[in-house]
Amino acid sequence: MNNTKYQLPRKIYASEEHQMLRETIEAYYKQDVEPYREKWEKQGYCDKKAWLKAGELGLLGLTLDPEYGGSGLDFSFSALNIELLSELGMVSPAISMHADIVIPYVEKYGSKQLKEKYLPKMASGEIVGSLAMTEPSTGSDLQAIRTTAVDKGDHYLLNGSKTFITIGYSSETTIVACKTNPRTPQEGISLILVDAGTEGFSKGQPFEKLGLKASDTCELFFENVKVPKENLLGEEGKGFIYLMQELPRERLTVALQSIGAVRGALKETVAYTQERTAFKQPICAFQNTQFKLAEVATQLEIHTAFVDRCSELLSEHKLTPELASMAKYSASDMQNKMIDECLQLFGGYGYMWEYPIARYWADARVSRIYAGTNEIMKLMIARSIFSDYFREMKAMMKARKAKKMAAMKG
Repeated sequence: MNNTKYQLPRKIYASEEHQMLRETIEAYYKQDVEPYREKWEKQGYCDKKAWLKAGELGLLGLTLDPEYGGSGLDFSFSALNIELLSELGMVSPAISMHADIVIPYVEKYGSKQLKEKYLPKMASGEIVGSLAMTEPSTGSDLQAIRTTAVDKGDHYLLNGSKTFITIGYSSETTIVACKTNPRTPQEGISLILVDAGTEGFSKGQPFEKLGLKASDTCELFFENVKVPKENLLGEEGKGFIYLMQELPRERLTVALQSIGAVRGALKETVAYTQERTAFKQPICAFQNTQFKLAEVATQLEIHTAFVDRCSELLSEHKLTPELASMAKYSASDMQNKMIDECLQLFGGYGYMWEYPIARYWADARVSRIYAGTNEIMKLMIARSIFSDYFREMKAMMKARKAKKMAAMKG
């Protein structure tokens, strides 16, 4: 499929180094992931050895500074890693969460001491990290989180809970978004690293999910957890700003996963429709099959071009939150629609878990929910479109309020 006539050449992955990485990822998947998929799906999480092998191959620190055990490459290499693993039908272990979301937080906002302590072991897979933002009653509203970290001098006292935390169960450390200085004028969101095994920090069992069955998702609980002050990432109270700065990369990873998944599903479907017969001919001979797959291939190419450009912009530190939101919501919508069309062509077999298309379909649904729901993505895009209007309205309201206050004083 990579050399078929209808596909545009991918300049973003054209180098020799990219090809070498592709071969490494494919070998890793075949040798260290695929044979254990069934076991991991049953237990709800992948084995530690998968992380260690990924670290050994350099897959966990592609963009990380070599000073801390990474390869120091640009984002296009991470993009290839994310997309290809998704194309192969693998999001477990959840490499993109650890390598492209958690590690950048530590690298950008951690102190020298924290970087030296965590990053080399994160790159090797010895320490796997997760990010705990979502709470049972908050969803996408980060400002409403209730988990608190009270300053006790040489440590914070952490209390609260988190839910839907990707690889929360199998991770050795977690970045926790919490309110510092609660109920004071200085209240703000801060990010604090909390190690598994710390007294008062407990984890729920992995959820039984519709898809992504081998990638654990769980609840986290914090009851009077003492966390050293040096585990604070960046400055106190600036966590919301950091989260907003890093969310474009997280949302782009979802778009890349969507692109990879559709490419993988299309390959599976093209192969199946050439082998499966109905009414004495391969089902690929039917016009309906041809039209459906033509639509899938077209949508895939359109979105690939846009997501490639977003990846280039991220490498240049120019990807805006609005463009990342467009990529995330559009690619994930496309993923769900196109994989559903592919599954339909399998007939009843498409509903059987032993067929890869069933996994692609089940895994796709959450892409419209996590990293910010697609409804939130549209809201962010709309706000950018009407930013001047809202700014003028805000200024007008402020002027009216000031005039009213002046009149009352007069």
